[in-house]
Amino acid sequence: MTTPFRKEASSVTRRPRKPSAEAPAPAPAPPAPRTPEPDPAERKAPAQRTAKAARAAKAAKSAKSPRAPRKAAAKTPPEPPPVALAVSPVPEGDRVRLLEGTHHDPHGVLGAHPVPGGTAFRALRPYAKAVAVVTKDLRAELRDDGDGFFSAVLPLKAAPDDYRLHITYEEAELEIHDAYRFLPSLGDFDLHLIGEGRHERLWDAMGARPMTHQGATGTRFTVWAPNARGVRVVGGFNFWDGTGFPMRSLGGTGVWELFAPSVGEGELYKFEITRPDGSKTLRADPLARRTETPPANSSVVHVSHHQWHDQDWLARRAERPAHEAPFSVYEVHLPSWRPGLTYRQLAEQLPAYVADLGFTHVELMPVAEHPFGGSWGYQVTGFYAPTARLGTPDDFKYLVDALHRAGIGVLMDWVPAHFPRDDWALAEFDGRPLYEHEDPARAAHPDWGTLEFDYGRKEVRNFLVANATYWCEEFHIDGLRVDAVASMLYLDYSREHGEWTPNAHGGRENLDAVAFLQEMNATVYRRCPGVVTIAEESTAWDGVTRATHHQGPGGFGGLGFGLKWNMGWMHDSLGYVSKEPVHRKHHHNEMTFSMVYAYSENYVLPISHDEVVHGKRSLVSKMPGDWWQQRATHRAYLGFMWAHPGKQLLFMGQEFAQGAEWAEGHGPDWWLLDPAYGAEADHRGVRDLVRELNTVYRHEGALWEGDTDPGGFAWVEGDAAEDNVFAFLRYPDEGGGGAPLLAVSHFSPVVRHAYRLGVPDEFAAWQEVLNTDEARYGGSDVTNPDPLKPEPVASHGRPATLRLTLPPLATVWLRPV
Repeated sequence: MTTPFRKEASSVTRRPRKPSAEAPAPAPAPPAPRTPEPDPAERKAPAQRTAKAARAAKAAKSAKSPRAPRKAAAKTPPEPPPVALAVSPVPEGDRVRLLEGTHHDPHGVLGAHPVPGGTAFRALRPYAKAVAVVTKDLRAELRDDGDGFFSAVLPLKAAPDDYRLHITYEEAELEIHDAYRFLPSLGDFDLHLIGEGRHERLWDAMGARPMTHQGATGTRFTVWAPNARGVRVVGGFNFWDGTGFPMRSLGGTGVWELFAPSVGEGELYKFEITRPDGSKTLRADPLARRTETPPANSSVVHVSHHQWHDQDWLARRAERPAHEAPFSVYEVHLPSWRPGLTYRQLAEQLPAYVADLGFTHVELMPVAEHPFGGSWGYQVTGFYAPTARLGTPDDFKYLVDALHRAGIGVLMDWVPAHFPRDDWALAEFDGRPLYEHEDPARAAHPDWGTLEFDYGRKEVRNFLVANATYWCEEFHIDGLRVDAVASMLYLDYSREHGEWTPNAHGGRENLDAVAFLQEMNATVYRRCPGVVTIAEESTAWDGVTRATHHQGPGGFGGLGFGLKWNMGWMHDSLGYVSKEPVHRKHHHNEMTFSMVYAYSENYVLPISHDEVVHGKRSLVSKMPGDWWQQRATHRAYLGFMWAHPGKQLLFMGQEFAQGAEWAEGHGPDWWLLDPAYGAEADHRGVRDLVRELNTVYRHEGALWEGDTDPGGFAWVEGDAAEDNVFAFLRYPDEGGGGAPLLAVSHFSPVVRHAYRLGVPDEFAAWQEVLNTDEARYGGSDVTNPDPLKPEPVASHGRPATLRLTLPPLATVWLRPV
C-alpha cells in the first residue's frame, strides 16, 4: 500500500497505558490488514465499514503472544499501528449551509454524534492540513473531506467528555477543546426571561462572557438576531474568518450562542450575520462591555478586575432622597475637561477640584462609546461600554471610585432616545429593522439624522431598561440624566401634519415610550437604592416626577423620574439677564414666572453645555455692559440661581467666567487662572464665589430642605420692576427647626441705600452671610457688615422692616443672627 493512502485514511491509535503489575503485558499485535480507500459506492454503506473497522480494532487489541516473558510487563509496549475506520462526512445540505453561514444548528452536525457502529466526529477547520481527535489514551486522525471539513467514525459507544482536537496548520499546531461538543451555555431560565423581555441583568446573559463551561475555559458569545439566516463569530482568534465558528439558534428567542474554548480576555470580535436576503454584514456586539478606540469599532472580550473601595459611600447615599438633599452639580465633558488625560489621570485631578469647589455631584456627558467625538457622546453605538478614548472599563470604575471616596456623587447622561445609522452598529442589525421601529416614518429622527428605538418591542425595552441598571450596578453610577425625553414622548415631535400617525386613542402621545420610561424608572429605583433619575424634558408633560402608580389629570401614571430639568426657568432667566438693565423692567415677569409652576415637579436649574455653544456665547458673555458689569451680573445671577427653589447645575468653565464658548476640541480656558495672566484675579474671584455659594448652600437647610414644598418659599418683593429687585424668603423643612434665609437680587448697576424689605418680627437681627459684590470676588465691596435690626414698621405684608444697602448688580443673602 502506498504512502498517500496512509495519509488519507482515517486512523485511530490507542495511547499506551501503564501495564499492570499483576498481569502479563500484551505482546505487540500483528499488523492489521489495511483497507483501501472506499469507493463512492462503499460510502453509501457506512455501517458496514464501521463494523468491519470495529472488528479489526477488536482483533488487534485482543491478540497476545503466549510466549512473552512475564518481565515484559515492566516495559512499555510499542504503539499499535493505525487502524483504518469508516468516515462520516457532513451531509451535502448541511455542508453547503455551514460554508455559506446559514446554518441554525451547527452543533447538530459538527462535534461528536452516535452513529451505527460507533461515534462520528466531524470538524470544520478551514486551512487546516490535518485534524485529530485526542484524549488521554486515544488519538484518531480524521479524514480530510475537503473545504475544511474533517470526519471519522470511531468504535466508541460515546464521545469522551474531555476530547480535544489536535489541529495542524502549515506553520503551527494547536490542541483545543471542540467548540461543538458543548451543551448550550445559556440556561432555559435566561432564555425565558429574554423571551419575556424581563431579564434585568441582560448583560450577564448576552454579549461575550469569559467563563468555564463543562470543564473548559473560554468565552460564551450570545447575540439577539431573530431575522438572521445564520450568525458566526469572527475575531483575531480566527483571523476574522468565521467559517469555523458558526453559532446555533436557541429555540424561538432569536438568540444565537457559541461557547468558544480558549478564547479569552482582550480578544477582538464581531458577529458575521447572514441577512434574510443572503448578504452578510459584520456587526459590533450590542452588549459589548469594552470596545476598540474609535475610529476602530470592534468589540473586545472583557473581564473586570477592579476592586471597589466606596462601600461607605454606597451605604450612605440612600439616607435622604435627592429632592430633599443638597444637590449642586458640576457638569463635565471628560475628554475635554483636561484634554489628553485618561480616566486614571482624571481621577487624580477631578475629584480634588470638584470637592474644593463644594459641588455635591458631577454630571458626566455621555461616556458610552460613540464613533464621532463631535456628537459629545449623544450618538451612542456601544450602550454597555465606556468610551475607550480614555481607557478601559476598569479605568472608568477607578474614576468613579475616586469621586465617591472624595464624597462626590456621579451622574451620567444616558441616551435611550435614538442611535446613529452606522452600518456596523444597531441600524437594521440583522438585515431588517430590529432596534428601530419597522415604520420608516417612526424610525427616522427628524432632527439628528438618527434612528429612534422601537419602545413597543419587548426585547428592545429589555435592552434599554437593563442598560440603565447596568451603569448603576456595574459602575456604581448614582444617577442617570435621561437625554431628549420630549422627543420620546410625542409622536409629532419635530414632525409636521401628515408626517405622523396618532396613537390608538387618537392622541399625539407615544404610549410605548411612556410605558418604557415608567418601567425603566421603576426598575432602577427598585434595584438601586439611592440612585436618582433626571429627565431632560422641555415641555409641560404632566407628572414627569410623579410616581408611576399615581394617575394624573391626563389619564397617565407618572413617569417616575426623581428630578426634571427646568428648561423654562433657564430660558426665561437667561433672557432677562441678557437685557440691558434699563430694559429689564419690561421683562421682570421672566424672573418671577418660574414660581407659578415651581412645585409642579422636582426641578433642577440647569446652566448646561447646551447654553454655552453654537453661538449662544458663554454665560458671562451673555451679560451686557463692560467687563466689570458682565462679571458682576454673572455673579449676581449665580447667587439668584443658588437661592431659587430647585437644584443647581453649572457647566465646566462657567465657574470661573470663561469668556469663550465651549468647544470639545480644547475644553475650558484654564490659562485664565494662571497667576501670570493680568486678569487672573477677575476669574479666580468668580470661582471663589462659586465655592462660597456651595459652602453656604450645604449648611443652610432652608436652601434645599423645602425645594419641593410650597411652604418653603415666600415672596418679599416680587414686583419691584423699576428697581430690578427680587427678594424672597426660603424656609427649612418644618421638622428641621432652622432659621429662614432672605435672598435679595439687584440687577441694576447702581447702589440703593436704606432699601426697605418686610421680614418676620420674631428675629432680633439679621446678618449678611453672602454678598456677590465683595471685593474678594471682584466686586465693588458694597456690603452690610454689621447686623441689621428690624424696625417695627409693617412692610410687604410683614410686621417688621429691614433697611439694607443693595450693591450694584449683586445678590445678598441674610439670615437671622
